Amino acid sequence: MPGETYASAGVDEDALQEVKDRIGAFARITHGPQVVGSPGGFAGVYSLEGYENPLLVSSTDNVGTKLLVGALLGQIESLGMDLVNLNVNDVLTKGARPLFFLDYLPTGAVDVQRIDSLLRGMSWACREAGCALIGGETAHMPGIYQPDDFDLAGFVVGAVERDSLIDGSTIQEGDAILGVPSSGVHTNGFSLVRRVFGIDSDPEVLYGHRDDLDHTLGEELLIPHKCYYPMLEPALPFIKGMAHITGGGFEENVPRVLPSGLSARVKARSWDVPRIFDLIQRTGNVDTNEMYRVFNMGIGMVMVCAPVDAGEIQQLIPEAIIVGEVEKQVGKERVIREDKG
Repeated sequence: MPGETYASAGVDEDALQEVKDRIGAFARITHGPQVVGSPGGFAGVYSLEGYENPLLVSSTDNVGTKLLVGALLGQIESLGMDLVNLNVNDVLTKGARPLFFLDYLPTGAVDVQRIDSLLRGMSWACREAGCALIGGETAHMPGIYQPDDFDLAGFVVGAVERDSLIDGSTIQEGDAILGVPSSGVHTNGFSLVRRVFGIDSDPEVLYGHRDDLDHTLGEELLIPHKCYYPMLEPALPFIKGMAHITGGGFEENVPRVLPSGLSARVKARSWDVPRIFDLIQRTGNVDTNEMYRVFNMGIGMVMVCAPVDAGEIQQLIPEAIIVGEVEKQVGKERVIREDKG
């Protein structure tokens, strides 16, 4: 009687090796001379060059339950892009240039085509951000994940000169608040989105063309999370503080960059909220305050600067909109939102 093997326990080592080979091919197209050696070793090596007094800035996150929507539609390249972009945006808030990225992909079964699609999306996004896909881990974990299940997490490391670090410490009363539009829902609030539209029980709702969106709901929801680094990099010297508007919306994210005793007055009437958010609100009868607490509502990145620098930033970033100002805090509220009346 033959003995037990790893394959009989459900782990396909041959398929994993094929995946590792493909990872190396995708990773190489994102590499510059700073990447030392070839992918496939036990650890990635990166040469930090061109800095005098650098600080390393790191972030980790996942794409949340947007995974389920991508899996239902069989369109997951954008999920790989989402993973890179949301992490790059987080280190950008400190003024950091993204250096290298790593992914973690645990799965119940080794689906080479699925992994290939995710890696393609990651490599595209890394190239756009000037970031090296330097390594990662694909873990076949039957028993913890069902055959069709997978997860996706990412890790990015960036660098910034110590005297160029953006930390919000110089923000003061009267400073201008600028916002840069999002590309849509991005990667937050998908548990509510799935519930509002009944996606889990009726996936067909994703496929129908909607006149209020000019395309299908599925196409709208899978628009990639916008990467702000290439756009904002030229304006970094003028920025005092930045907030990536993710889960928690303005209410939770903007105060993270404000010094004690200050609040933000945000004029929601200063930008057009994308139609997808109106559709979510109407379909689910969602309260306006809840919408702004869960979603980005059309603004994916917020910047704070001296009023005199606002015009310069708008010249460098034509999409930037003045959405409010910093004021002295009165009471407990750190963000005061003025809605359209």
